Amino acid sequence: MTTAQAESTIPTGSWRADSLHSHVGFAVKHNQVATFRGSFGDYEVLVSDADGGPKLSGLARVESVQVDDENLHGHLLSPEFFDAERHPEVRFESSSIAREDDQLVVQGELTIKGTTKPVVARGEVSGPVVGAGDSERIGLDLETRIDRNEYGVDFNAPLPDGGRVLEDEVTISVHLELQAED
Repeated sequence: MTTAQAESTIPTGSWRADSLHSHVGFAVKHNQVATFRGSFGDYEVLVSDADGGPKLSGLARVESVQVDDENLHGHLLSPEFFDAERHPEVRFESSSIAREDDQLVVQGELTIKGTTKPVVARGEVSGPVVGAGDSERIGLDLETRIDRNEYGVDFNAPLPDGGRVLEDEVTISVHLELQAED
């Protein structure tokens, strides 16, 4: 469908993520049997008007990766994963936002470890509504899947019975409550 239809779905103006009520996370199959999940605690997301329709831009600070184990946290910051020292942010910039049937489709470029690749995220938008504090809010729930190896996140280890500790495919999901900016 067209960007004009997305404009009717995402109201004009600028919308900033409320980090208390939002979540930026990732998931990957671990040991071939379970899904490991992590998230980022420090991020910024803005949806704003641009030529040709709304634009979504965001960044997550790698140092803020959240997992339940201190050693794993350190490993994720290392060059084998995110390489936080040389690449302190994960970034996304949309190139188009459109409506296809009942889904919101956001195309753009994702940058991890200095590598930028095109991605397509799908999901839904809700609102606008007037929320707490009389501020207008919208919700965005989006998900995409990437091959982590394409971004240089290629750490792995063999399992005793074959296979590898981590799958290549990672699901990235964002659940955002965005507040209208004045």
